[in-house]
Amino acid sequence: MLNNIKIVLVGTLYGGNIGSTCRAMWNCGLSSLRLVAPSKDVDWAEAEKMAVHASGILETRETFATMREAVADCGAIAGTSARTGLYRQHARSPREIASEIIPFARDAPAAIVFGREDSGLTNDEVALCTHLVRIPTAPEQASLNLSQAVMVLAYEVFLAHGVYERPEEKSPPAPGALRARMGDLWRDYLMEIGFMDDQKADHLSYAFNRIFSRGALTENDVTILMGVVRQSRWAIKNGKWEMNNEK
Repeated sequence: MLNNIKIVLVGTLYGGNIGSTCRAMWNCGLSSLRLVAPSKDVDWAEAEKMAVHASGILETRETFATMREAVADCGAIAGTSARTGLYRQHARSPREIASEIIPFARDAPAAIVFGREDSGLTNDEVALCTHLVRIPTAPEQASLNLSQAVMVLAYEVFLAHGVYERPEEKSPPAPGALRARMGDLWRDYLMEIGFMDDQKADHLSYAFNRIFSRGALTENDVTILMGVVRQSRWAIKNGKWEMNNEK
């Protein structure tokens, strides 16, 4: 399905942006780049340099004279635009558009189109699009670097495709009973070493519990925290504490 997603750059001025676009595509599993009337002054050596490991995408690029030709075989065409106004008020976020583009790409090519670095897409080019995308930004600076915009859209398409698997913790979450045992162990230990007395025990115990409750601790996390207490007690009992202090 990702092979059916076509990244289309219209009127690109700089080779560095083309190369960086290839790198962004490669990071997100996309492989088909189409260029529409790139500038005659494009520095292709710079493009090769910025593509890094994605030089294969650069080498297999397709070039077209017009956007109409570049998207002729595409069932869905998502144009990107930072500009507002007439004919562009229906723009949606990259996340929304990615989830809509993916179903089209199951059966036919689908294009995500990016305009010129200095002026974007013309109204005639926007008219060719079935979807319009605007990347949310701070209002005082709505324009993104071309390759950065490609990275945002490529990332959202990659996530929408569902091929990314979030790494899972090997250790399960610590159950309440184990966390309570850890809290009791630390309370007793802090009393033993004089960190707190009976009058402050409840107050400081609540503070430690608050620290330990800032995230979902795993069983391994709790085991380590309890191990610190047990090892410290052993070191004190066997004179290791005094020996280290003397050193």
